[in-house]
Amino acid sequence: MMTMDFLLAAALLTAPPDKELNVNPNLFSTAAPALQRLALKWEILDPREVSYVLVRPEDFAADLKMLRQRHFDLVNAPPMQDAERFPDRATVADLLTFNRAYRQQMEIRQAVEPVHWWEYQEAVQEADRLYQIWDSVRDARCGYYYITVRRQALKKLQDLLGFDAYAAGRLPPHVPLWRFQSIN
Repeated sequence: MMTMDFLLAAALLTAPPDKELNVNPNLFSTAAPALQRLALKWEILDPREVSYVLVRPEDFAADLKMLRQRHFDLVNAPPMQDAERFPDRATVADLLTFNRAYRQQMEIRQAVEPVHWWEYQEAVQEADRLYQIWDSVRDARCGYYYITVRRQALKKLQDLLGFDAYAAGRLPPHVPLWRFQSIN
């Protein structure tokens, strides 16, 4: 059964972020603890922020506005637990290093082989697109980022991959492997 504090917190958090706040100062002592609990549950407040968000009555309106904006921005973002389906941050960092080295090689070849300039330009653009995807994975798996930043990275990843590929956990290669030639 939901308590009145929970219902009040839900109503306060789901109100439009741009709506002007006229918050009764007496509401703070009742609403702040419930708001913190709900914001943590909805993953719009990082546990590390609990010590300074919604703790001072004079900051109540500003903190509430910030949480409303986060709720608005992340309402369709995947939950944090989705990040566990993807490779760890260190592995992704290595893949991104290779991506940048590959891209640099394509730029060098583009400069010395002008007859194939457009082909190398396409390879550079493909590498950049793949970099964005893998960079989002790295951000989502970065444990020292706040939960809101990590969920924004998951949302970006979902947008870049498309819903079906994201749901299936299908990531493309970190470089355009289809451009690599077989050596026999």
